Amino acid sequence: MSTPLPPSELARWIKTRPLPGAPVVIEATPEERDALAVRFGLGAVEALRAEVSLDQRPRAIRATGRLTAAIQQPCAISGEDFPVAIDEPIDLRFVEANARPATPEEEIELEADDCDEIEYDGEMFDLGEAVAQTLGLAIDPYAEGPNADAARAAAGIVREGEQNGPLAALLAGLKRD
Repeated sequence: MSTPLPPSELARWIKTRPLPGAPVVIEATPEERDALAVRFGLGAVEALRAEVSLDQRPRAIRATGRLTAAIQQPCAISGEDFPVAIDEPIDLRFVEANARPATPEEEIELEADDCDEIEYDGEMFDLGEAVAQTLGLAIDPYAEGPNADAARAAAGIVREGEQNGPLAALLAGLKRD
């Protein structure tokens, strides 16, 4: 038995029939941005906007568009927050969870660049949660801020080839041989 997922911080439910004709614009409120910052371990989500076009396809709904965000992310070295701008394409397919699988005789239309598939139940799907997940995937967990080198130096961590001392000279001599 599966555990239900917690409610999304950025829930935007879309009816599958009829699909909106115009692109769907999702802009996070200050409360939603705060909740997303907690979810993804960020100092802040200062802005988040997505514009997504929806297109009915056989057995799926294609969602394409763009996500832009301004976040304060902790540096992987110093832990200090620094500003990061995110500009990511969105390319998803929403597929009905209980859709009849294709038979070997049926053709399935695949796009040249595969997009991520998200299952949904019923007559609606959560486009906002898909946008939130796109944001989460766009965050570089190893991003280094402007003070990363100073934090390395203060901790005595040096880059490859910058070591000093008697052992470093001995190791350098071994590498040359």
